Amino acid sequence: MELQKEIKTSRFESVFQQAVVNVFYTYSWCTEQMKQIVVPYEITTQQFNVLRILRGQHPKPSTINLIKSRMMDKMSDASRIVDRLVQKGLVEKEINTTDKRAVDIRISKKGLALLKRMDEEVDLSAMISSNLTEEEALQLNLLLDKLRG
Repeated sequence: MELQKEIKTSRFESVFQQAVVNVFYTYSWCTEQMKQIVVPYEITTQQFNVLRILRGQHPKPSTINLIKSRMMDKMSDASRIVDRLVQKGLVEKEINTTDKRAVDIRISKKGLALLKRMDEEVDLSAMISSNLTEEEALQLNLLLDKLRG
């Protein structure tokens, strides 16, 4: 559906303003789609993001700063997210042996198993593959990369 109909407006100041509003609106749509995907697994989208970051680092440990730098939502409280994942048994924290002030964070076997199950059961690309061709998705990626400069 067209953006104007979705947000019930008749016009924008410029095509550039419309593009910015469209990016924000689409971000919100994608976020809602992701929430629906992860809710059956009893995790949040931010927790899913952290688990994927930790799996990418596995078996090496990560730090809160590394996680923060790689998170998609830069406003998230990475420490609190990690603590909740520890409570769920999906992540393990331990004091770094060489620097007692640092904490090593690793995805647990349970966390790896959850992501493996999600990989098998969830097709993230299905969010847009029903509406865009592969060529259109490639073009969208190029335009979004260009937008960020």
